[in-house]
Amino acid sequence: MNRYPAWKYVVIAVALLAGLIYTLPNFFKPVPAVQVASVKPTIKVEAALAARVEDILKKKGIANSGVFFEPGLSPSIKVRLDSDDVQLKAKDILEKELNPDQSDPVYVVALNLLSSSPAWLTAIHALPMYLGLDLRGGVHFLMQVDMNAALAKRLDSMAGDSRSILRDKNIRTNGAARVGQSIEVSVADLETANRALPVLQDGMADLDWKVTPDGATFKLAGAFKPAALKLIQDNALKQNITTLHNRVNQLGTSEPVIQRQGDDRIVVELPGVQDTARAKDIIGRTATLEARMVDSGPEALTAAAAGSVPFGDERFLDPNGIPLLVKKEVVFSGDNLTDAQPNVDGQTQEPVVNLNLDTKGARVVRDVSRENIGQRMALILFEKGKGSVITAPVIRGELGARFQISGAMTPESAADTALLLRAGALAAPMEIIEERTVGPSLGADNIARGFLSTVYGFTAISIFMVIYYVLFGLVSVIALASNLLLLVALLSALQATLTLPGMAAIALTLGMAIDSNVLINERIREELRNGTPPQGAINAGYERAFGTILDSNITTLIAGLSLYAFGSGPVRGFAVVHCLGIITSIFSSVFVSRGIVNLIYGRRKKLAGLAIGQVWKAA
Repeated sequence: MNRYPAWKYVVIAVALLAGLIYTLPNFFKPVPAVQVASVKPTIKVEAALAARVEDILKKKGIANSGVFFEPGLSPSIKVRLDSDDVQLKAKDILEKELNPDQSDPVYVVALNLLSSSPAWLTAIHALPMYLGLDLRGGVHFLMQVDMNAALAKRLDSMAGDSRSILRDKNIRTNGAARVGQSIEVSVADLETANRALPVLQDGMADLDWKVTPDGATFKLAGAFKPAALKLIQDNALKQNITTLHNRVNQLGTSEPVIQRQGDDRIVVELPGVQDTARAKDIIGRTATLEARMVDSGPEALTAAAAGSVPFGDERFLDPNGIPLLVKKEVVFSGDNLTDAQPNVDGQTQEPVVNLNLDTKGARVVRDVSRENIGQRMALILFEKGKGSVITAPVIRGELGARFQISGAMTPESAADTALLLRAGALAAPMEIIEERTVGPSLGADNIARGFLSTVYGFTAISIFMVIYYVLFGLVSVIALASNLLLLVALLSALQATLTLPGMAAIALTLGMAIDSNVLINERIREELRNGTPPQGAINAGYERAFGTILDSNITTLIAGLSLYAFGSGPVRGFAVVHCLGIITSIFSSVFVSRGIVNLIYGRRKKLAGLAIGQVWKAA
């Protein structure tokens, strides 16, 4: 009746052991470290850089506890060091060695803190929880994206495209322009409108076209289809988020939070950053993309070999570090680029990047490419007046509004190039509508207060349960401790960001978890008062209380999921911890506590009583 099969004890033991292992990293104090990240979007941080960093430190006699490469959206190299003094020396040495030209740095080397947990814990991905701004300190921005401006920009370029499409089909128009959130093309008569309608529907499928009379003339009005409208808005947000990720790398912050909020807002949280002015300058700056012809004439090559730059040219380095002489005349800029997507060439099956230009850019590219077949055209990204060549493909034929660039690309490099072309500048203007700064001393005080509140709450609950329920109270306290252990382990394993509301949710979880054990203990006492034998009372207490516990926790879980779905920021942080706490509390209060009780009483056939406090028997 009150015996668990061996496999259930194995499950409980494995769960508690895993909880202990994944909770351990949170008890190791962070150690000084330096973080190396790329400044330029054309320079990628790869695993080979970790070996170079390790070699530099070894030659300079700087001892370290490990050099790690962290891949991802913002890859970086992190080095653990022994003390603050060594950290500062390592930072200065790496800045000088990795950036020979201090006026044009390639990498940013920033101070950081890393967990000092053993390597075997890191190897199994047992890492400490991330700390939010309110616990670690840093800056928070809430940015509003101007979606109307993004749509207007796209419609302006499409208005010119509509004229070109109709001109190619020899259909005359009286003009085309953006009117509000639609494009209007004016034609002379109904016959022309009927000829133009299928051409526009085929050439501009993202718009829903309608023909309406306009006095003596007719007009074709095109508005975005709902699916296309949503796609444009999503792409604008994604492009802005990608651009912000590229810029935040320069701040050297670890675990930056850049995420979408709603349909038109972006949250940027930079833990550990206290210089708000610098953060605003970096995330709010503009970048421009320019296409220029590479000067490969004999005079230019001779001048380049001599180390000089001919008049009318500029010198840049391509992604492979090879010098290029590029003409100053701009063929087209990022303002003319409407889209860039990775693809595969249908004939050669090689990765390529498809580019779409507006009407003005297409006209210029068509003329320039016709005269420069076989020459190279460089795409250059400028930030703060400094340019980086993204790619310099060879022109194979006359180009137009839609063309592709290729040249020894892999699928990954094609995707990266397309992303850089799209994310070179913000897709839509953004405005900071909320800004706040949390100091590191306040964060440390919040951690101390949150920890003490959890400890005091746990202690008070433990004292009450042991006094009121005696041995069963002690079992409940052990189950409560296992619940706390499993909750922290889950947060660490999921690499969740712990905030102050999250710590409040942990304290709340303790109260809810012990409530389940109170229900079980009171049910057992009620069965004893009704004359049920002790073994039967234990079984009935757990079995009959389980339904009530499950119902109450499910309703609370629904409330937590609602908070997560409709809340934002601190509310979602509270909801995550709250929902995870409900799951761990069901496991610990029912299965763990019953397993302990079964170990104590399960093998004893005859029981005179239970150590569950005073039991009042019915008269």
